[in-house]
Formats: sequence, C-alpha cells, structure tokens
Amino acid sequence: MADNLPSEFDVIVIGTGLPESIIAAACSRSGQRVLHVDSRTYYGGNWASFSFSGLLSWLKEHQENSDVVTDSSTWQEQILENEEAILLSRRDKTIQHVEVFCYASQDLHEDVEEAGALQKSHVSVTPTSSTEAAKSVCLLTEDESLSTVSCEIATEQTPGSDAESALQVNVAEVAGEKENHSDDKTSEEETSEHVPTVQDNPKQPKRNRITYSHIIKEGRRFNIDLVSKLLYSRGLLIDLLIKSNVSRYAEFKNITRILAFREGRVEQVPCSRADVFNSKQLTMVEKRMLMKFLTFCMEYEKHPDEYKACEEITFCEYLKTKNLTPNLQYFVLHSIAMISETTSCTADGLKATKKFLQCLGRYGNTPFLFPLYGQGELPQCFCRMCAVFGGIYCLRHSVQCLVVDKESHKCKAIIDQFGQRILSKHFLIEDSYLSENTCSRAQYRQISRAVLITDESVLKADSDQQISILTVPAEKPGSFAVRVIELCSSTMTCMKGTYLVHLTCMSSKTAREDLEPVVQKLFTPYTETEAENEQIEKPRILWALYFNMRDSSDINRDCYNDLPSNVYVCSGPDCDLGNDNTVKQKHFSSKSAPMKTSVHPHQIQKILSLMETAHKRRPQRPTQRLSRKLQM
Repeated sequence: MADNLPSEFDVIVIGTGLPESIIAAACSRSGQRVLHVDSRTYYGGNWASFSFSGLLSWLKEHQENSDVVTDSSTWQEQILENEEAILLSRRDKTIQHVEVFCYASQDLHEDVEEAGALQKSHVSVTPTSSTEAAKSVCLLTEDESLSTVSCEIATEQTPGSDAESALQVNVAEVAGEKENHSDDKTSEEETSEHVPTVQDNPKQPKRNRITYSHIIKEGRRFNIDLVSKLLYSRGLLIDLLIKSNVSRYAEFKNITRILAFREGRVEQVPCSRADVFNSKQLTMVEKRMLMKFLTFCMEYEKHPDEYKACEEITFCEYLKTKNLTPNLQYFVLHSIAMISETTSCTADGLKATKKFLQCLGRYGNTPFLFPLYGQGELPQCFCRMCAVFGGIYCLRHSVQCLVVDKESHKCKAIIDQFGQRILSKHFLIEDSYLSENTCSRAQYRQISRAVLITDESVLKADSDQQISILTVPAEKPGSFAVRVIELCSSTMTCMKGTYLVHLTCMSSKTAREDLEPVVQKLFTPYTETEAENEQIEKPRILWALYFNMRDSSDINRDCYNDLPSNVYVCSGPDCDLGNDNTVKQKHFSSKSAPMKTSVHPHQIQKILSLMETAHKRRPQRPTQRLSRKLQM
C-alpha cells in the first residue's frame, strides 16, 4: 500500500460520473480541498467509453460481479460510541440483462491481439491520425455564429489558453467536404493497413468484408459509450464547457443529419431554412406551411392565444389543429421536437421545438454536437480540471462506510478499504454506491440500450462520414420511441469501414425485447451466405450488445433512508438526449437538503462564474504533473 491519504478534506466525492466530476471541478476551482475516489478501474462510471477490448473486460467484470465479503473489523474499530456507520454497496447493480451477439465471421485465432494494446487497460486509447481531425474551426466564446477561422489541432498538442479557442468543433462536413473528400479518403486509406477497403465500382460498390479478427485488431479505434447522448449547441453543458474553459481539453463534431423512419423507409429531415427550401420531399405548399409554423414556435410565448386553449391536449393533436399535412406533423413531432406522441402536452412540444430551432446555426446546420472519442471524454475533462487545481484522484479505491455523528446526524468521515478514516465537511456520492438498505424505498426506472457495429449507414450518401440521429416512434401501447444515433469513423469511435450505432429508449421489458424490433427494421445480421449477395439493402450487423441501465434521475431525496443532510446524491445517466438534467436538476423541498444531484438551481450561476475565471488565474501546471494525477 502507498502512503496514506491526507486525513482531512473539504469535499469527498465518491464516483467519477459526469455530475460528480462537474462538482469536483467546481469545488477544486473555488479553493476547496477535494478527494475524488472511485472503486472502478476507469473514469466515468456509467458515463464511460471503452475500447473494444475494454468493453469486453467490462462485460466480464459484470458477469463475475458478486458481493464482496467485507472484513467488518477494518471499519468497526474506527467507529466511536457516539457514531454510527452507513455501509456502502460493494457491488454495482445498475447494469442488468446483458446479452452479446457476434454475427461477423468467427475467424479468430488465439494469436490475434488488439494492435498496440496494453495489459489490463480499460480505457487507454491511442489517438489515430486522420486528416479530418486536423480540419477544425475556432469558435468565439460568446459568438453566436459559426467562425470560419481555420486552425490546425495536433494530436498530442496541449490545448491553448486563449478564450477564443474555447470550443473546437470539427466541421469538415459543414463546409468544403465535397472538395476535400477524395483527398481525405486517400490519406485515411494509407493509415488503415489492417482495415479492408471498399473497392470502387460505380455500378455496384462492394461491401466491406470485416471479420471478428479485424474488429479485435482495430479494437483501440473503438470508443464505445455506455450512455448515448448529444450536446445541444446552446445547452447548459456547452455553456459550462465554454465558461469554465474545460472545453480546451476536448474536440467536437457536428451531427450532420437528422433522419426519420416512415413507411419502412429512412429519409433525411430538412430542419434549417436552406434545407427546407432545397428539400425534394416537401411540396412548395408544405415548405411555406412548415416555415410559418416554425417561425411561430420561435416566439410562441408572445402569442398565447394561439395555443392556450390547446394546453390540455397532446402536442400531436395540437399539430393537427394547425392544418399541417401528415408529412409535416411526423417531421415536427419525431424529428424536431423529439417528444412522445401520446404523453407530451402542447406546451412541452412548443418548448422542445423552440429549443431545437434556437440551437440551429450556432456551430452547424443541426442543433447537436458530439465529442470526439465519445461521451466518456467529458467526465475526464472535468476530472482533469479538478486535478489541475489540486484535487486528489484515487481509482480502484473503495469506501467501506460513511461515519455519522449520532447527535447532529451529519456525516463526518469515510472509512476506506484500508481502514483509514478520512474527515470531511461535505460528501458527494453516486447513487450506485448506496446500499439496498439505504435505497429500499427507491423505485428506479430502467433504460434499454443497444450498441451495434455495422458495415454501412442506415441512409447512404455521397460521403461515408455522416453522423446521424433517428427517432423511431413507438408502435404498441406501453412501448416507447427508440432513439438511434449512428456514428462514423471520423468521430474516433469506430474503425474505418464500420459504423457504431447506439439505440436508447425507456424500458418496458428487457433491452433486447424493447430494441430488437427496431434493429430488425433497420438492419440485418451478417451471415456468410448473405455476404455474397451485394443486393442486400439494409446495413449488416457485425456485433451487438444489449443491456439495461438504471435511471435514478427521478428519485427524490425522501426515498433514501436516513441520509445525513451533508451527503448529496448524484444520479446516473437519464434517457434524455441532452445533458441539461446533469447540470441542472430539481432540488428537494427539504431545506436541510438543498441539493439532489449535480447542481442546485440557485448555485448554477455561482459555479459557472467560479469556473469561468479558471483560465484567468491559472497556475503553472506541467503536462507531466497533470498526467500523473489522472493516471493515479
């Protein structure tokens, strides 16, 4: 065992998920002494991203996961007469119903290994060389429009501190992609020796022949998210990244397409003004009707007479009163507002549509951004900032119990796996670490997730570097709409010649039962016989993973038994597309417990202002020192 940790901190954070990491960074930046621990071997918790081999290791850990018998003497001897202990869970029960299917050719030999892999490395990723990663634009911190200033971003470059380079967004697909696509393709083929290439044939292009051994060899090119989300370009998380200057640790790409699934067909949805008038799917009358309705949604609060009488009906019924064609109703409901057809009211639909429209044009033709190397980069970015300002990180470091004073009923310390007693004033803990006794009254919802590796896009285009979002409406009562996000290799989340597809919905059954009907509509499993048939229209599935994840975002503090007032609980990922609930969540009615998860509403501006000044008074921090803290 290494030297003991300091015996006292201002804040102790247990779990390295996104909400915990945001708070840890804010506390560290404001001068608090922060200890950030996690019993896992990787950052991010259920927000993490894995290479392919890392994901297989994660799956194996969950299969072998069982309750660990705790040596009670290591913590009981630390408890005084006027104290009591709240035991924490030693087993992660947030993931259930895991099912894995491999459809690619099983030509794997024992000597096939992941290229450049390290022993027992879960999330170590080697940056890949790509011409697209070097084509970036610098976005002004408070600028409302897309800047056209070109800048080169080196793979291992330490991000600059200039406030004007606050958010790096890759926009090769927004401007000049057609001119540069052929050059990009040539350069990328030179860097992908192990990946099967597509033979050019103008009449009938051949599909990629990818085997399971190819996936294993190129496993480090995958960054597979446990949770699938996008960032609204004017969402709270983007504002937080920019104002805190944490965005200098990350790069982003624009979502290039918004798709719809109608009558068994996938088609692109026009959302910007230019897209609407260039669309061949809409008649001229429909184009005028759509623009008129979207213009109204942008300022619907100024015209209450237009919707107040319809507040009690669903947004779907309200759209019918606006004399929109069925085609337009479908696009607005499922691809712009992206809300439930049966349960969302008119006000929710108008609010969601306005949010979508407000985010258009800030960084591209769609409202959404995606972080390069996956969603799991975001918790690590905030952890990095916390470490820069003195936060101490310990992975593979579990906490046995919380120590509570009987008189004040406040938590005063933790006892870690080595029996060390560490004092603190405030404690932040991820929901999954709470024991069954503490959460006995909590009724958790579940999220159904699927991750697919496919050989083609759901909608072919001139460029194979498309990032798409698609909503498939629910068909049966009691089921939920399924959100599909398709990522290409330029997002640094999959190997060249493949696509990484994430499916997400609220659970009504197991993940496979919820999502397999949608998977069957959009894809077909890869088989050797079908591999010879180049006429197959659907993309083929090479590998698939299904699992259910706990959604604790709706749990009220009253559901936790005897939780001390200075212990704050962070929820795991929710089912929403964006991250606003992670940054801002409803507070408890109890005055003694002002914070439920990440940030209490009246504290948001304070934390933003604290983190906004991070780059103004930044101390010297060598890169080597930063790396040591993050690899601890």
